[in-house]
Amino acid sequence: MRFLTVTHFFEGHGGGIERVAGHLCRHLALQDHTVTWAASAGDAPPVSHEVAIAPLPCINPTEALTGLPMPIPGPRGMARLWSATRNADVVVIHDALYCTSILAMAFAKMQRKRVILVQHVAEIAFASAVMRRAMALANRLVARPMLRSADQVVFISDTVRQHFAACRMKRPPLLQFNGVDTGIFHPGEAQRAAFDLPASGLLVAFVGRFVEKKGLSILQAVALRCPHVHFALAGAGPIDPRKWDLPNVHLLGPLPPERIAALFRSADCLLLPSVGEGYPLVIQEALAVGLNVICGEESARADPSASHWLQGVEVDLQDIDGSADRIARILNSMGAQPVASRQAMIDYSQRQYSWAGFAARLASVGQALSRRG
Repeated sequence: MRFLTVTHFFEGHGGGIERVAGHLCRHLALQDHTVTWAASAGDAPPVSHEVAIAPLPCINPTEALTGLPMPIPGPRGMARLWSATRNADVVVIHDALYCTSILAMAFAKMQRKRVILVQHVAEIAFASAVMRRAMALANRLVARPMLRSADQVVFISDTVRQHFAACRMKRPPLLQFNGVDTGIFHPGEAQRAAFDLPASGLLVAFVGRFVEKKGLSILQAVALRCPHVHFALAGAGPIDPRKWDLPNVHLLGPLPPERIAALFRSADCLLLPSVGEGYPLVIQEALAVGLNVICGEESARADPSASHWLQGVEVDLQDIDGSADRIARILNSMGAQPVASRQAMIDYSQRQYSWAGFAARLASVGQALSRRG
Protein backbone atom coordinates (compact mmCIF):
# COMPACT_ATOMS: atom_id res chain seq x y z
CA MET A 1 0.00 0.00 0.00
CA ARG A 2 1.18 3.53 -0.79
CA PHE A 3 1.09 5.97 2.16
CA LEU A 4 1.64 9.71 2.04
CA THR A 5 2.48 11.23 5.44
CA VAL A 6 1.99 14.99 5.78
CA THR A 7 3.45 17.12 8.60
CA HIS A 8 4.36 20.79 8.95
CA PHE A 9 8.09 20.07 9.34
CA PHE A 10 10.57 17.21 9.14
CA GLU A 11 12.34 15.83 12.22
CA GLY A 12 15.16 18.35 11.99
CA HIS A 13 12.81 20.99 13.36
CA GLY A 14 12.85 19.18 16.70
CA GLY A 15 9.14 18.95 17.50
CA GLY A 16 7.30 15.94 18.92
CA ILE A 17 4.82 15.62 16.05
CA GLU A 18 7.67 15.47 13.56
CA ARG A 19 9.49 12.82 15.60
CA VAL A 20 6.30 10.73 15.76
CA ALA A 21 5.80 10.99 12.01
CA GLY A 22 9.40 9.95 11.37
CA HIS A 23 9.08 6.81 13.48
CA LEU A 24 5.80 5.84 11.80
CA CYS A 25 7.14 6.46 8.30
CA ARG A 26 10.12 4.21 8.91
CA HIS A 27 8.07 1.44 10.52
CA LEU A 28 5.47 1.51 7.74
CA ALA A 29 8.33 1.13 5.26
CA LEU A 30 9.77 -1.76 7.29
CA GLN A 31 6.37 -3.42 7.00
CA ASP A 32 6.74 -3.36 3.19
CA HIS A 33 4.57 -0.33 2.44
CA THR A 34 5.60 2.44 0.07
CA VAL A 35 5.95 5.64 2.09
CA THR A 36 6.40 9.26 1.06
CA TRP A 37 6.79 12.04 3.61
CA ALA A 38 5.78 15.59 2.65
CA ALA A 39 6.69 18.55 4.87
CA SER A 40 8.12 22.05 4.75
CA ALA A 41 11.49 22.26 3.04
CA GLY A 42 12.67 24.68 5.73
CA ASP A 43 14.55 21.94 7.58
CA ALA A 44 16.96 19.39 6.22
CA PRO A 45 14.91 16.33 5.17
CA PRO A 46 15.89 13.07 6.87
CA VAL A 47 18.19 10.77 4.96
CA SER A 48 16.41 7.44 4.50
CA HIS A 49 16.54 4.85 1.76
CA GLU A 50 13.18 3.42 2.83
CA VAL A 51 11.11 6.63 2.88
CA ALA A 52 10.72 8.95 -0.11
CA ILE A 53 10.83 12.66 0.71
CA ALA A 54 8.71 15.45 -0.78
CA PRO A 55 10.09 18.77 0.56
CA LEU A 56 7.50 21.56 0.14
CA PRO A 57 8.85 25.09 -0.45
CA CYS A 58 7.14 27.18 2.25
CA ILE A 59 7.32 30.44 4.13
CA ASN A 60 7.05 30.45 7.95
CA PRO A 61 6.30 34.02 9.08
CA THR A 62 4.67 33.30 12.45
CA GLU A 63 7.16 31.19 14.40
CA ALA A 64 9.70 33.89 15.18
CA LEU A 65 6.94 36.28 16.28
CA THR A 66 4.66 33.97 18.27
CA GLY A 67 6.53 30.68 18.70
CA LEU A 68 3.77 29.02 16.68
CA PRO A 69 5.14 27.21 13.59
CA MET A 70 2.87 27.67 10.59
CA PRO A 71 4.68 26.98 7.30
CA ILE A 72 2.65 28.09 4.29
CA PRO A 73 3.38 26.32 0.97
CA GLY A 74 3.92 28.44 -2.10
CA PRO A 75 2.84 27.46 -5.63
CA ARG A 76 5.69 24.97 -6.07
CA GLY A 77 4.97 23.45 -2.68
CA MET A 78 1.29 23.07 -3.53
CA ALA A 79 2.11 21.44 -6.83
CA ARG A 80 4.47 18.98 -5.17
CA LEU A 81 1.89 18.10 -2.51
CA TRP A 82 -0.78 17.60 -5.19
CA SER A 83 1.51 15.22 -7.07
CA ALA A 84 2.43 13.29 -3.93
CA THR A 85 -1.26 12.94 -3.06
CA ARG A 86 -2.05 11.62 -6.53
CA ASN A 87 0.55 8.87 -6.12
CA ALA A 88 -0.80 7.66 -2.75
CA ASP A 89 -3.54 5.26 -1.73
CA VAL A 90 -3.93 6.68 1.79
CA VAL A 91 -2.95 10.11 3.14
CA VAL A 92 -1.90 10.24 6.81
CA ILE A 93 -2.18 13.81 8.13
CA HIS A 94 -0.60 14.72 11.47
CA ASP A 95 -2.67 17.35 13.29
CA ALA A 96 -5.39 19.46 11.74
CA LEU A 97 -4.39 23.08 12.23
CA TYR A 98 -1.45 23.40 9.84
CA CYS A 99 -1.68 24.81 6.34
CA THR A 100 0.05 21.71 4.98
CA SER A 101 -2.61 19.55 6.70
CA ILE A 102 -5.51 21.61 5.34
CA LEU A 103 -4.13 21.49 1.81
CA ALA A 104 -3.49 17.75 2.07
CA MET A 105 -7.08 17.16 3.17
CA ALA A 106 -8.45 19.28 0.32
CA PHE A 107 -6.23 17.60 -2.28
CA ALA A 108 -7.09 14.12 -0.96
CA LYS A 109 -10.83 14.83 -1.18
CA MET A 110 -10.49 16.25 -4.68
CA GLN A 111 -8.61 13.11 -5.78
CA ARG A 112 -10.86 10.69 -3.85
CA LYS A 113 -8.06 9.45 -1.60
CA ARG A 114 -8.67 8.00 1.85
CA VAL A 115 -7.49 10.13 4.80
CA ILE A 116 -6.33 9.14 8.28
CA LEU A 117 -6.03 12.16 10.57
CA VAL A 118 -3.74 11.65 13.57
CA GLN A 119 -4.73 14.36 16.06
CA HIS A 120 -2.07 15.17 18.64
CA VAL A 121 -3.36 18.26 20.48
CA ALA A 122 -6.57 20.00 21.49
CA GLU A 123 -6.43 23.70 22.44
CA ILE A 124 -3.40 25.64 23.65
CA ALA A 125 -4.08 27.90 26.65
CA PHE A 126 -1.80 30.75 25.56
CA ALA A 127 -1.10 33.56 28.01
CA SER A 128 -2.40 36.05 25.44
CA ALA A 129 -6.19 36.40 25.34
CA VAL A 130 -5.96 37.21 21.63
CA MET A 131 -4.05 33.99 20.94
CA ARG A 132 -6.51 31.95 23.04
CA ARG A 133 -9.46 33.33 21.10
CA ALA A 134 -7.67 32.71 17.81
CA MET A 135 -6.96 29.09 18.83
CA ALA A 136 -10.58 28.48 19.85
CA LEU A 137 -11.81 29.98 16.58
CA ALA A 138 -9.36 27.89 14.56
CA ASN A 139 -10.52 24.71 16.28
CA ARG A 140 -14.15 25.54 15.56
CA LEU A 141 -13.64 26.61 11.94
CA VAL A 142 -10.82 24.27 10.91
CA ALA A 143 -9.99 21.42 13.31
CA ARG A 144 -13.53 20.16 13.84
CA PRO A 145 -14.41 20.21 10.10
CA MET A 146 -11.13 18.36 9.44
CA LEU A 147 -12.07 15.72 12.03
CA ARG A 148 -15.49 15.35 10.41
CA SER A 149 -13.96 15.04 6.92
CA ALA A 150 -11.33 12.42 7.74
CA ASP A 151 -12.17 8.82 6.89
CA GLN A 152 -10.59 7.79 10.20
CA VAL A 153 -9.41 9.85 13.17
CA VAL A 154 -6.70 8.57 15.50
CA PHE A 155 -6.07 10.30 18.85
CA ILE A 156 -2.74 9.80 20.59
CA SER A 157 -4.09 11.04 23.94
CA ASP A 158 -7.22 10.32 25.91
CA THR A 159 -7.45 13.97 27.00
CA VAL A 160 -7.48 15.09 23.35
CA ARG A 161 -10.08 12.45 22.53
CA GLN A 162 -12.29 13.72 25.35
CA HIS A 163 -11.88 17.33 24.19
CA PHE A 164 -13.28 16.48 20.77
CA ALA A 165 -15.83 13.91 22.03
CA ALA A 166 -18.80 15.99 20.85
CA CYS A 167 -17.47 16.24 17.30
CA ARG A 168 -19.31 13.91 14.92
CA MET A 169 -16.90 11.84 12.83
CA LYS A 170 -17.39 9.37 9.98
CA ARG A 171 -16.23 6.45 12.11
CA PRO A 172 -15.60 6.01 15.83
CA PRO A 173 -12.17 7.48 16.56
CA LEU A 174 -9.29 5.27 17.65
CA LEU A 175 -7.03 5.84 20.65
CA GLN A 176 -3.45 4.84 19.91
CA PHE A 177 -0.48 5.92 22.02
CA ASN A 178 2.83 6.76 20.44
CA GLY A 179 5.61 4.22 20.61
CA VAL A 180 8.98 4.29 22.33
CA ASP A 181 12.28 3.12 20.87
CA THR A 182 13.21 0.78 23.71
CA GLY A 183 16.53 0.03 22.06
CA ILE A 184 17.49 3.59 23.05
CA PHE A 185 15.22 4.47 25.97
CA HIS A 186 15.93 2.01 28.76
CA PRO A 187 17.49 2.17 32.24
CA GLY A 188 21.24 2.54 32.54
CA GLU A 189 24.08 4.31 34.31
CA ALA A 190 24.07 8.05 34.95
CA GLN A 191 26.40 10.09 32.71
CA ARG A 192 26.36 13.61 34.15
CA ALA A 193 30.03 14.19 33.36
CA ALA A 194 29.32 13.62 29.66
CA PHE A 195 27.08 16.71 29.74
CA ASP A 196 29.42 18.74 31.98
CA LEU A 197 26.71 18.78 34.66
CA PRO A 198 27.26 18.89 38.44
CA ALA A 199 27.99 15.45 39.86
CA SER A 200 25.69 15.91 42.86
CA GLY A 201 22.45 17.63 43.71
CA LEU A 202 18.94 17.32 42.29
CA LEU A 203 19.00 17.44 38.48
CA VAL A 204 15.84 18.29 36.54
CA ALA A 205 15.72 17.72 32.78
CA PHE A 206 13.61 19.63 30.25
CA VAL A 207 13.41 18.44 26.64
CA GLY A 208 11.41 20.35 24.04
CA ARG A 209 11.10 23.44 21.90
CA PHE A 210 11.92 26.73 23.62
CA VAL A 211 8.48 28.23 23.02
CA GLU A 212 5.71 29.68 25.18
CA LYS A 213 3.40 26.64 25.15
CA LYS A 214 6.18 24.47 26.61
CA GLY A 215 6.11 26.59 29.77
CA LEU A 216 9.52 28.25 29.51
CA SER A 217 8.36 31.22 31.59
CA ILE A 218 7.22 28.83 34.33
CA LEU A 219 10.49 26.93 34.10
CA GLN A 220 12.41 30.18 34.61
CA ALA A 221 10.30 31.01 37.67
CA VAL A 222 10.87 27.53 39.13
CA ALA A 223 14.63 27.84 38.64
CA LEU A 224 14.55 31.17 40.51
CA ARG A 225 12.66 29.57 43.39
CA CYS A 226 14.93 26.51 43.57
CA PRO A 227 18.56 27.72 43.36
CA HIS A 228 19.73 24.42 44.90
CA VAL A 229 18.28 22.45 41.95
CA HIS A 230 20.10 22.15 38.63
CA PHE A 231 18.06 22.39 35.42
CA ALA A 232 19.37 20.85 32.19
CA LEU A 233 17.53 22.19 29.15
CA ALA A 234 17.76 20.29 25.85
CA GLY A 235 16.25 21.97 22.81
CA ALA A 236 16.14 25.22 20.87
CA GLY A 237 13.66 27.87 19.83
CA PRO A 238 12.86 31.57 19.80
CA ILE A 239 13.08 31.90 23.60
CA ASP A 240 16.69 32.19 24.79
CA PRO A 241 17.19 30.90 28.38
CA ARG A 242 20.71 32.35 28.39
CA LYS A 243 19.06 35.72 28.99
CA TRP A 244 17.78 34.42 32.34
CA ASP A 245 21.38 34.54 33.61
CA LEU A 246 20.74 31.79 36.16
CA PRO A 247 23.76 29.73 37.30
CA ASN A 248 21.61 26.64 37.98
CA VAL A 249 20.29 26.51 34.39
CA HIS A 250 22.44 24.52 31.95
CA LEU A 251 21.76 24.70 28.20
CA LEU A 252 22.57 21.56 26.23
CA GLY A 253 21.15 22.53 22.82
CA PRO A 254 19.22 20.09 20.62
CA LEU A 255 20.11 16.47 21.37
CA PRO A 256 19.68 13.29 19.30
CA PRO A 257 17.60 10.49 20.88
CA GLU A 258 20.64 8.62 22.22
CA ARG A 259 21.78 11.71 24.10
CA ILE A 260 18.27 12.43 25.39
CA ALA A 261 18.17 8.91 26.82
CA ALA A 262 21.57 9.47 28.46
CA LEU A 263 20.29 12.74 29.96
CA PHE A 264 17.22 10.96 31.36
CA ARG A 265 19.45 8.34 32.98
CA SER A 266 21.46 11.13 34.60
CA ALA A 267 18.52 13.20 35.85
CA ASP A 268 16.26 12.85 38.87
CA CYS A 269 13.16 14.22 37.16
CA LEU A 270 11.73 15.33 33.83
CA LEU A 271 9.87 18.65 34.10
CA LEU A 272 7.52 19.58 31.26
CA PRO A 273 5.28 22.49 32.40
CA SER A 274 3.53 22.72 29.04
CA VAL A 275 -0.04 23.38 27.94
CA GLY A 276 -2.09 22.26 24.97
CA GLU A 277 -0.27 18.94 24.72
CA GLY A 278 -1.60 15.54 23.84
CA TYR A 279 0.82 12.97 25.21
CA PRO A 280 4.33 14.37 24.72
CA LEU A 281 6.67 11.71 23.42
CA VAL A 282 9.41 12.72 25.87
CA ILE A 283 7.12 11.74 28.77
CA GLN A 284 6.69 8.24 27.38
CA GLU A 285 10.44 8.00 26.80
CA ALA A 286 11.13 9.13 30.36
CA LEU A 287 8.82 6.42 31.69
CA ALA A 288 10.73 3.80 29.69
CA VAL A 289 13.98 4.94 31.34
CA GLY A 290 12.39 4.95 34.80
CA LEU A 291 12.50 8.71 35.38
CA ASN A 292 10.18 10.72 37.63
CA VAL A 293 7.95 13.07 35.61
CA ILE A 294 6.28 16.36 36.56
CA CYS A 295 3.97 17.64 33.83
CA GLY A 296 0.71 19.47 33.15
CA GLU A 297 -2.46 17.76 34.33
CA GLU A 298 -3.75 17.15 30.80
CA SER A 299 -0.56 15.33 29.86
CA ALA A 300 -0.67 13.31 33.08
CA ARG A 301 -4.18 12.06 32.14
CA ALA A 302 -3.30 11.23 28.52
CA ASP A 303 -2.86 7.52 29.26
CA PRO A 304 -5.17 6.66 32.18
CA SER A 305 -3.27 3.44 32.86
CA ALA A 306 0.01 5.32 33.33
CA SER A 307 -1.29 8.44 35.09
CA HIS A 308 -0.47 7.19 38.61
CA TRP A 309 3.23 7.28 37.72
CA LEU A 310 3.07 10.92 36.60
CA GLN A 311 2.95 13.96 38.87
CA GLY A 312 0.32 16.15 37.20
CA VAL A 313 0.32 19.84 38.11
CA GLU A 314 -2.11 22.61 37.27
CA VAL A 315 -0.18 24.69 34.73
CA ASP A 316 -1.50 28.14 33.80
CA LEU A 317 0.45 30.47 31.54
CA GLN A 318 -1.63 33.34 32.90
CA ASP A 319 -0.48 32.50 36.44
CA ILE A 320 3.28 32.01 36.20
CA ASP A 321 3.90 32.48 39.92
CA GLY A 322 1.16 30.10 41.04
CA SER A 323 2.27 27.42 38.57
CA ALA A 324 5.91 27.80 39.63
CA ASP A 325 5.00 27.61 43.31
CA ARG A 326 3.14 24.34 42.78
CA ILE A 327 6.08 22.79 40.93
CA ALA A 328 8.65 24.10 43.40
CA ARG A 329 6.78 22.48 46.29
CA ILE A 330 6.98 19.11 44.54
CA LEU A 331 10.69 19.49 43.80
CA ASN A 332 11.45 20.52 47.38
CA SER A 333 9.71 17.42 48.72
CA MET A 334 10.84 14.95 46.07
CA GLY A 335 12.24 11.69 47.35
CA ALA A 336 13.55 8.57 45.71
CA GLN A 337 11.01 6.58 43.71
CA PRO A 338 10.28 3.12 45.19
CA VAL A 339 12.15 0.44 43.25
CA ALA A 340 9.02 -1.67 42.66
CA SER A 341 7.03 1.30 41.32
CA ARG A 342 9.92 2.33 39.06
CA GLN A 343 10.25 -1.17 37.61
CA ALA A 344 6.50 -1.44 37.05
CA MET A 345 6.59 1.87 35.16
CA ILE A 346 9.47 0.68 32.98
CA ASP A 347 7.78 -2.66 32.26
CA TYR A 348 4.49 -0.98 31.36
CA SER A 349 5.98 1.56 28.97
CA GLN A 350 8.16 -0.98 27.22
CA ARG A 351 5.20 -3.36 26.86
CA GLN A 352 2.50 -0.89 25.79
CA TYR A 353 4.25 1.75 23.68
CA SER A 354 5.21 0.26 20.32
CA TRP A 355 6.07 2.04 17.06
CA ALA A 356 5.72 -1.19 15.12
CA GLY A 357 2.29 -1.72 16.65
CA PHE A 358 1.17 1.84 15.84
CA ALA A 359 2.36 1.50 12.24
CA ALA A 360 0.64 -1.87 11.87
CA ARG A 361 -2.62 -0.39 13.13
CA LEU A 362 -2.36 2.50 10.64
CA ALA A 363 -1.71 0.01 7.84
CA SER A 364 -4.68 -2.12 8.91
CA VAL A 365 -6.95 0.94 8.95
CA GLY A 366 -5.67 2.08 5.58
CA GLN A 367 -6.26 -1.32 4.02
CA ALA A 368 -9.79 -1.52 5.46
CA LEU A 369 -10.62 1.96 4.13
CA SER A 370 -9.28 1.07 0.69
CA ARG A 371 -11.35 -2.13 0.54
CA ARG A 372 -14.51 -0.09 1.17
CA GLY A 373 -13.78 1.89 -1.98
